[in-house]
Amino acid sequence: MKTINKHKILLLLLFAIGFQVVQAQEWTLEDCVDKALVNNKLLKIDENNINISKEKTKEVKSNLLPKISAAIDYKYFFDQPTQLMPAKAFNPMAPEWQFNAAQFGVPHNINANIQFGMPVYNAKLLNGIKTTKIAQELRELQFQKSKEDVVSTISNLYYSAQVIRNQIDFMDKNIVNSTKLLNNLKLLKEQKLVTGTDVNKIDLQVKQLETSKQLLVSKYQQVLNGLRLNMGITDAKFDVAVQVNHKQLNNYTSQTITDVKLAETKKKLTDSEIISLKKGRIPSIMLYGSYGQTGYGYDKSPNEFLDWYPVSFVGLKVDIPVLDLSRRHKIKQKKLENDTVDLQIGLLNDKNTIEINNTKLQIGVAQATIENTQEQIALAQKVYDSVLLQHKQDVASLTDVLMADNNLRQAQQSYLTAVIDYLKADLTLKQLTGNVLN
Repeated sequence: MKTINKHKILLLLLFAIGFQVVQAQEWTLEDCVDKALVNNKLLKIDENNINISKEKTKEVKSNLLPKISAAIDYKYFFDQPTQLMPAKAFNPMAPEWQFNAAQFGVPHNINANIQFGMPVYNAKLLNGIKTTKIAQELRELQFQKSKEDVVSTISNLYYSAQVIRNQIDFMDKNIVNSTKLLNNLKLLKEQKLVTGTDVNKIDLQVKQLETSKQLLVSKYQQVLNGLRLNMGITDAKFDVAVQVNHKQLNNYTSQTITDVKLAETKKKLTDSEIISLKKGRIPSIMLYGSYGQTGYGYDKSPNEFLDWYPVSFVGLKVDIPVLDLSRRHKIKQKKLENDTVDLQIGLLNDKNTIEINNTKLQIGVAQATIENTQEQIALAQKVYDSVLLQHKQDVASLTDVLMADNNLRQAQQSYLTAVIDYLKADLTLKQLTGNVLN
């Protein structure tokens, strides 16, 4: 029985450990980006906008197809319509100014017909189809821009989480070092080799480090919550990778950035609108027609009847614009908009070139700083260990230990600052060269 209970306890422990591992599963930046591109709600909104744009294109194209409608109309006349007829129609001797009232028709009137209409030529409509296709292309570029923004946001949050997690790791090591020092001082105090003030100083430092760690843990969770929100999975439990990859080559092939593509597509859209305005002066031709039956009925005895008579026709309608003074001003407005877009494209390209050069300089400085601070951390740790040993041997003072500890923490902070500078500069270079999604 005891053996069975031991097995149960062991299984429960293994399950609990396994559950904790699942909770603490590390996600790479690529994992977070992939989940965001699938679940981010802003991207889903943009996808819906693209689908709306596609349906709009189909709607405009459908205007070229024949339109057919059917109608049935029934009227019962309590009083027949009255017409005035010249009296000469009935009496040649009647004066011209004399008219007689007459009622025509039967009480029951039924009209049933099928009508159709189809544009034969409409230059503005044909160009409108091209315009909607360009508008759809614009929507797709806006979707790409949104994806780039999401990737950039996820990357920035991920890098921030990585830096904070490394700060927590450094803090843990510093707490261990300070706790060891505190324990040594307590032993020395028992031997009356140090004062209580020295012990209190280190005790205060340990408590300060623990408080700082708590703040970092809280900040880390806040950043993870931001990641969850942007990934669209608010209930996910994960950690970011501790290892920070800052040894990339940064040899990105320069491509046209999405902002420039958006501006160029907006110009294409404006050009198409100008063409539509110009083609609005061209006559449009519509083919239309109708086929139906008209029924006349009488329901009084002894001559009840309902007779049907066919009615059909086909025709051409030509719509000729004669005068539209506003069109010329609209064309001028669109041309000025195009001039503005040209200037914006030039400004974007110039600014992008300068920012690429500046970002490459920042990356170079950050890489050198990372290498230097890594060496400084290793050296500061050696110095701290050496001074701590000397303090045990009563060769170095407590002030020397505190100074060595402060130098170690400064080196750690400088390293993390250089890492975050590098990662953000690398991300900026991806954006400037059009490689965020690559």
